[in-house]
Amino acid sequence: MGVNPDIAGRAYPPTAVYEVGREKIAEFAAAIGSDDPAHRDPEAARALGHPDVIAPPTFAIILAQHAEAAVVQDPEAGIDYSRVVHGEQRFTHHRPIVAGDRLVGTVHVDGVREAGGHGMVTTRVEITAEGGDPVSTAVSTIVVRGGH
Repeated sequence: MGVNPDIAGRAYPPTAVYEVGREKIAEFAAAIGSDDPAHRDPEAARALGHPDVIAPPTFAIILAQHAEAAVVQDPEAGIDYSRVVHGEQRFTHHRPIVAGDRLVGTVHVDGVREAGGHGMVTTRVEITAEGGDPVSTAVSTIVVRGGH
């Protein structure tokens, strides 16, 4: 398998603060093809009850992958990044991500197993506002391909 099963249960330190800007939200919305005005127009977002433009729900992947890098780059994990394939992703949103947010992500390794000769690593990233209020939970499974 190559992945160290002993990393299961580990939590890594929180990421540095990620400042969410209007431009970042607009660029992400354009990249995924969203034309929802709440992603670009503060007045449209305010009309929906938000303090500023809101990010598309999948914007949380930016913070999740930044946090997950700690696991992939941990020499004790034994993960060969050249063999990594994204297997599954899901989000639970506690509130929308809004321009002006200052967010951090803390990654937890919830499981390590082998399936079909491949390592399967399930992580959970708790994304919070800088003060600790929950924003999103991202659960991901990466596949570390076996063989050569």
